[in-house]
Amino acid sequence: MAAAPAYEAAAAILSPPSDADTLDSFTPQDDDARAKEDYINAHPLTMSLRLNPDFTESRPHLKIPPSWRKHNLTGGTLCGPGKMAIPPYSWTERDGKSYVQITHVGTDLCGHMGIIHGGFLATMLDEGLARCCFPVLPFNVGMTAKLEINYKAPAMADQYLVLRATTVKVEGRKAWVEGHIETLPTEEGQEPTILATASALYVSPKQAAMMAKVYPVN
Repeated sequence: MAAAPAYEAAAAILSPPSDADTLDSFTPQDDDARAKEDYINAHPLTMSLRLNPDFTESRPHLKIPPSWRKHNLTGGTLCGPGKMAIPPYSWTERDGKSYVQITHVGTDLCGHMGIIHGGFLATMLDEGLARCCFPVLPFNVGMTAKLEINYKAPAMADQYLVLRATTVKVEGRKAWVEGHIETLPTEEGQEPTILATASALYVSPKQAAMMAKVYPVN
């Protein structure tokens, strides 16, 4: 019996779920989470991305083996009621050209009361920009070499945020990415507010081949 969890973890690593599998891997546990799922699924931005054949949809945090998630910052520690109640949805453009992610942020992710912690936004940008360029890096693995962030406006708690990123340059094991976090418009014709912008450099390490075997791309 003791070997069962280890076997399940190994199986999840060797045969990670596909992008399509992750879309069916989450079941909301309460009405609040279900409402957030329904809101994102019905939003015009979501529907437009799903109609674009150049984008692949996934929920990347659900590629992390369940037994590992409690040790993962954004896949486990920061998930749950009051935090990220539902796993973010993401869309990756073909050949790592661009990336879009929709996330709901709760009231327990604040620095100042009612305002999302800037460090959380930095984490979102670091991961989102990285995922944007993963498809063009060797073995789809990259480590952060440099990240610069400019905060433009407060990100209020209990709202939906959109992260957008674009790969601007690739040289061998290096990829440069730019992006930002903006609000998700709640009304037709409403312009989003840009909350933070960022630029980053990611490098695929020399041991990327080994890393790709033991950690799922997310």
